[in-house]
Amino acid sequence: MKQVCKLLRLKDRERNLLINTFILLGLVRLGLWLLPFQKLQQRLATISQQNPHRDQVSLTQIIWAINASTRYMPGGAKCLARALTCKTLMNRYGYSPQLRIGVTKSEKGKLEAHAWIESQGQIVIGNLTDLSRFTPLPSLYN
Repeated sequence: MKQVCKLLRLKDRERNLLINTFILLGLVRLGLWLLPFQKLQQRLATISQQNPHRDQVSLTQIIWAINASTRYMPGGAKCLARALTCKTLMNRYGYSPQLRIGVTKSEKGKLEAHAWIESQGQIVIGNLTDLSRFTPLPSLYN
């Protein structure tokens, strides 16, 4: 009930951004499970096309909406779903994000991967204290 009250106290723009982000994050999670990655990329590219009549949303607001949506998403959201959601929203609102995926081997020899978003040389979402241990793969798309 407390979360509903918080949601209702938000301004209309913030509430709409949060609801749309929550839905998009859920769809991205589902898409990662059901679709080939290239097909998911195509669908997200369609969603992320800019709308010149759309109000500007700050990068801070996008990150807030993704973090809040992740907290309330049943089962949470992994880094790739968060990164793809962030990239889609950033493109939608006129930013220039770059999806980065890095890999490393754990101490036990297990392959690990992590996804994050960069914009203008800064990590926007997905920063880890030990991010430098991941070797970035060549870009899949930008």
